[in-house]
Amino acid sequence: MVGPDTWRALVTGSSGGSGGSSGLLTHSQAAAKFSAAGITWSSSGGCSDRNSSACTSFDGLRQASADGAVALRGASGCALNITGGTETGHASGTYSHWNGYKLDFAMTSCLTNYVTGTFPYSGKRGDGASLYTAPSGNVYANEGSHWDVTFLN
Repeated sequence: MVGPDTWRALVTGSSGGSGGSSGLLTHSQAAAKFSAAGITWSSSGGCSDRNSSACTSFDGLRQASADGAVALRGASGCALNITGGTETGHASGTYSHWNGYKLDFAMTSCLTNYVTGTFPYSGKRGDGASLYTAPSGNVYANEGSHWDVTFLN
């Protein structure tokens, strides 16, 4: 069991570490990590095929992104449900879902209250999503139906 200071350091990136590993995980590896942390996931197709937009896949997820999700779960105390991973169908770009930097989380009042109460508002994205940026550089975008989180560290 880790204390609140440890979780805070993990979420804010204030631990003085290198920002985490950039190693890539398989779907099974990430799923095991999320299950152990009490994080759930779902997809409209009930599948994990990376090449189907109806699925939620973790194939190619960065270790640092998985660690960030686990830290978010611990720091927020919120139930987290991942609704989008590395599967096709998301916007492209360097820091994209496909490249393992982003996860989508179901919108809950607990998560919304945690993000908006913990991290400063940092403007709006081109699509109008409100952005909140953690000291670590991780960016939380409120897309209305879910939180789109970019794990940079």
